[in-house]
Amino acid sequence: MTHDHPDTAARPVSRPFGRVLTAMVSPFTSDGTLDLDGAARLASHLVDEQGNDALVVNGTTGESPTTTDAEKERLIRAVVEAVGDRARVVAGVGTNDTRHTIELAAAAEKAGAHGLLVVTPYYNKPPQSGLLRHFTAVADASGLPVMLYDIPHRSGVPIDTETLVRLADHGRIVAVKDAKGDLTATSWVTSRTGLAFYSGEDALTLPALAVGCVGVVGTSTHFTGALTAEMIEAYDAGDMPAALALHRRLLPLFTGIFRTQGTILVKAGLASLGLPAGPVRPPLVDATDDEIAQLRADFAAAGLELPE
Repeated sequence: MTHDHPDTAARPVSRPFGRVLTAMVSPFTSDGTLDLDGAARLASHLVDEQGNDALVVNGTTGESPTTTDAEKERLIRAVVEAVGDRARVVAGVGTNDTRHTIELAAAAEKAGAHGLLVVTPYYNKPPQSGLLRHFTAVADASGLPVMLYDIPHRSGVPIDTETLVRLADHGRIVAVKDAKGDLTATSWVTSRTGLAFYSGEDALTLPALAVGCVGVVGTSTHFTGALTAEMIEAYDAGDMPAALALHRRLLPLFTGIFRTQGTILVKAGLASLGLPAGPVRPPLVDATDDEIAQLRADFAAAGLELPE
């Protein structure tokens, strides 16, 4: 099938992981140890108070580059135990080594995860044929549904439209976290496949819905989850003025959370709210007083309060 003749037949909207997912931070104690009790409490807050349908653990926001494989497995178990009866838990297992990714996928499945997030292999820049083989091998090796993570500004390589269309043929590859920032490319894939696209950029969630996305895997949704769900529900109901009003209201936090690396400001915000977070691990650095003051201003601009 060529780009000139997309399959434009209406497809039922599939939301295999719900509407709103948060890429959850991994709480640490003051000495940098993984805080499993804190992770359970934070997960419960995100599901019960912030309206998340699912949580992604061990993603980049969860500091996956600096947590061990054993810590990743313990974290999945803790979060599944805390919220697995009322939300889906998606485990980040992507690395730039196919064998290691398959090992992490097996461990995540054993630990009770409901799905896998598999990022494009980063730094080694495989060709599209390598991406096809990598993602297919991971999906073949696991019984869990897979969400691909397309984030070329971090990985160095986009998942091309034709590659995504071919991957959509795999029965367990069901979704994409789309952080490509290319709504034209997104439009082509959503018009030609049944893949459930989730915006991987908080501020692009509303426009992404217009080209076939079904939800968001967010970072600011640690704080905006319930209102983001409301925005998506308004869009689904055809109430564009309400959806646009919420998009504009939340824009200061959708973007402000990324004034520096997102994990840094999420942990600072959670700490201000008395929620489990703890420090970040090097090479990340904790937020400065000026960054926290700016975050407080961004909260206020979105009509939310971040206590002193």
